[in-house]
Amino acid sequence: MQDLLLFAHIIGACVLLGTGAGIAFFMLISQRSQNPAMIAHVAGIVVLADWVFTATAAVAQPITGALLAHNGGWPLSSGWVFWSLCLYVVVGVFWLPVVWIQKQLQQLAQKAANTNQPLPPRYHRLFRIWFACGFPAFGAVLAIVWLMITKPVL
Repeated sequence: MQDLLLFAHIIGACVLLGTGAGIAFFMLISQRSQNPAMIAHVAGIVVLADWVFTATAAVAQPITGALLAHNGGWPLSSGWVFWSLCLYVVVGVFWLPVVWIQKQLQQLAQKAANTNQPLPPRYHRLFRIWFACGFPAFGAVLAIVWLMITKPVL
């Protein structure tokens, strides 16, 4: 049972890291095109991927992590487990607005495509916020993975 729990936890971490990197890549590439129809299409897929993959893993990770910590004798309030949980909160603080922003970007791009207009200033403002939020969130996920692997004494 412990091996299955560990497997699920590692897969969840891979999904969070991989989906985050993939979403960032595809949003950036579509953004560079400045093509509202392409951006709307890609952003729609990104929103779906965030709900199907990221949200599922985001719910599973603390559950599997808490069970693994309990089984391993690591209190949630100690050392690397505590800092992993703190970083997980940081990820959530940045990820939740990003999901909303992605939907807004998709709707703004779709409207621009439907009316054959360029992307509006609000789109560009939101994209800059989306881009900026990605760095601390992705960095925190990388730090959590490092803590999971190394389990340093803190």
